[in-house]
Amino acid sequence: MTDTHVSTHDAAQDDRNDDILIYVDGEIIHRDRAMVSVYDSGFMLGDGIWEGLRLYDGHIPFLDDHLDRLYEAALYVDMEIGKTRSELVQAIRDTLAANDMRTDVHIRLMITRGRKKKPFQHPHLSVWGPTIVIIAEHSKPDDSVVDRGIRLFTVPHHRGLPLTQDAKLNSHSKLNCIIALNHAIRAGADEALMLDPFGFVNTTNACNFFIVRKGAVWTSTGDYCMNGITRQKVIDLCRANDIPVFERNYSLVDTYGADEAFLTGTFGAQTPVFEIDGRVIGGGKAGPVFTRIRALYKDLIRASAG
Repeated sequence: MTDTHVSTHDAAQDDRNDDILIYVDGEIIHRDRAMVSVYDSGFMLGDGIWEGLRLYDGHIPFLDDHLDRLYEAALYVDMEIGKTRSELVQAIRDTLAANDMRTDVHIRLMITRGRKKKPFQHPHLSVWGPTIVIIAEHSKPDDSVVDRGIRLFTVPHHRGLPLTQDAKLNSHSKLNCIIALNHAIRAGADEALMLDPFGFVNTTNACNFFIVRKGAVWTSTGDYCMNGITRQKVIDLCRANDIPVFERNYSLVDTYGADEAFLTGTFGAQTPVFEIDGRVIGGGKAGPVFTRIRALYKDLIRASAG
């Protein structure tokens, strides 16, 4: 095992990102001048929602799925986005065009409740409407991560019940996940494996988590984690290609004995896990089920662009 820190968001350095143009409330401006107010509710309170998108060969895969999730989140938190879906898509397209971007791009779409007139949490203090920011960066996932694998460490911080903050909500309030990640890093791992409120294996601080046992793919019930777009596509691909897949409760006993483990997310697609709590998984290499799913997903991306 390598001692080098690995991340599911590892990407090659691209100097073009030093001069990207960013969309801020209708203006597309150089990153050095792209700013929001210190009174913005997102900066002040984490009162915002976001989506991460990828651009492949001029196409944004699963864009409708991402927009469905974004507008559902806005409805839940009583936030007016102030743009129709088509207007928001045009803003994304305008940002990409301004940067002459065609492929291998990561897009961060962020919407907050907007600038407040006083520094307090009441939503009615956000009187100027939402803040919309679109950051598009040249960012190609580092394929060497597949050879190096990810190390996970199980942390005491769990994804909570919907009674507190529903983990399905893609909000700017990520402190729980950041604390979990810091805990894992201090333990010498790359990311945090988080349990649900009942002690079952759930997700990581940034990605959805899967294991493979005897050729079958297992993932959590989805009740206490972000229901990732890539997560669902992997489940759908398994069902369409005769790979047994189960959304179920399972414990660390099942996890430590897994033949393979991997993560899913919009940026890295699928990333293998080689170590969990100091235990080597799958001999410390990418397994056959992971490799097949990764190939099927790449085919799906190509097909969606057609």
